[in-house]
Formats: sequence, C-alpha cells, structure tokens
Amino acid sequence: MEKREYQWAWLMVLPVVLVVAFSAIMPLMTVVNYSLQDIFGPNSRFFVGTDWFTEVLRDPALQGALVRQFIFSTAVLLIQIPLGVGLALCMPKKGPWVSVSLVLLALPLLVPWNVVGTIWQVFARPDVGFAGVLLNSIGFDYNYTGDSLDAWLTVLVMDVWHWTSLVILLCYAGLQAIPDAFYQAARIDGASRWAVFRFIELPKLKGVLLIAVLLRFIFSFRIYAEPFVLTGGGPGNSTTFLSQSLATMAVGQFDLGPAAAFSLVYFLIILLFSYVFYLTILNMDREG
Repeated sequence: MEKREYQWAWLMVLPVVLVVAFSAIMPLMTVVNYSLQDIFGPNSRFFVGTDWFTEVLRDPALQGALVRQFIFSTAVLLIQIPLGVGLALCMPKKGPWVSVSLVLLALPLLVPWNVVGTIWQVFARPDVGFAGVLLNSIGFDYNYTGDSLDAWLTVLVMDVWHWTSLVILLCYAGLQAIPDAFYQAARIDGASRWAVFRFIELPKLKGVLLIAVLLRFIFSFRIYAEPFVLTGGGPGNSTTFLSQSLATMAVGQFDLGPAAAFSLVYFLIILLFSYVFYLTILNMDREG
C-alpha cells in the first residue's frame, strides 16, 4: 500500500519535474553547443571541439578573475560566519525585542542587489559620502574610485552588510531549536558560558552552519550587480570577478563560444563545491 502511494506521489509531481527539467536542460544544451563551435552568424558556424575551453583556461585575465573570486569568497566566509554566530548568540530569545530584531535583520536582505551597490556608491564616496568623509577626516587616505585596495575592501564590507543577516537568521533559528533541557543540565553542572557554547550550541549548529557556508559561498561566488554598480570592476581589474568577466565576454565582446565554455567551467566549479558540501551534510546526518 505504501509503495503504491509513493508511486502516485511521483505521478503527481511528474509534470512539474518535466517542466523544470525542460527549462533547465534546453538552455544548458544550448550553452554546450555554443562552447563547441565558432559562431560567425546565424548560418555560419564551425566545430572547434574543446579549443574554447583550452583558450579560456589559459586566459590570464580569467585566471586573475578566478583568483580574485576565491580570495573574495574566502574572506566573506571568514568574516560572515563567525560574525553571524556571535550576533545570533547576542539576540534575545524571548520578549517583544525578538520580533524587532528579526525585522531589522531582514531589512538588508530585502534590498535589491543593484540598489545595494547604489547605496554604497553614495555612502562611500570620499567627497560627499558619510563613510568616505569620515574615514578621510580621521586620517585615512580613502578613495575607492582610485585605490584598488580601498575598492576591494569596500566591496567586501558592502557584502558583509548585505548578507551577514542571512547567517544570523539561520544560526538564530538553530539556537532556538535547541531544547531547554540541555541548558538546564549545563546550569546544574555549573558549566561556563564558553562550555555551553562549545559542547552544546556549536555541535547543534553544525548542520545550520554548513548550510550557511554553502549559501554564502554560492552567493559570493556569483556576485555581480553590487560590485558592477559600485566600482564597475575597477580600479583596473581589482574588483572584476568571474561573473562580470563572463558578462563582458558574452555581452560586451559577443564572443559566444568562449563565453559558453567559460560559463560551463564556472558552473562546474560551483557544482563541485556544492556537491562536497552535500556529501558533508549527508555524513553528518549518518553520524548523528
């Protein structure tokens, strides 16, 4: 009986599966087709095999963008994950301030990505922006439009402002799911606050933290709108990440073959890391 109900459940969701598969597979096959051809026009194309993949992987500009992307994503994780856990621990667990805190934390997540870039473009301007004027007034020679390090740090701080709330909300939900019996036992044993965090809260947050790391890695690895609006990828190529390099190649230069090959490499990198996180979560579930 259960097996028959299970089969009927699959039949009920089959139309949705087919629609999603069609909408995902068709564009993917088109990209694969473009990556194997040199396209001169609608009726003029030549098969080139894996030449575009070789060219893309040997391109110094794309290699530099890949290195900048990994450095940026690593910095994002190193800052936002500990900061999110710390702020989640400081949030109230009961009372009216819980709702207020949750609403305030959700506000940055509701701001569209291009609007985030515009906000920080004004906020960080060295002549009229609050942050830019403040930094220059206390002795820093800050100018994100002319200094590569300032531009990179501004993009990093902007991303921290925009997305740390997601980590906080995930961690807060994980903390709220811990039964009070664990805390009562810790109080009876006289455990310190650090011991409670190390032996109770942190182990219970492992699954949530893995999801937070996965989401933040994916989002940061495909970041586009915010740095594009804020710096345009400059000064030089200091804030030109993979997504902007891909957009420039596909839309700006209209090199469809190399752009298709590059997008597949981009997709496989994200897929590989996502699969690693997925296996890690499965192993944790089996151990738990």
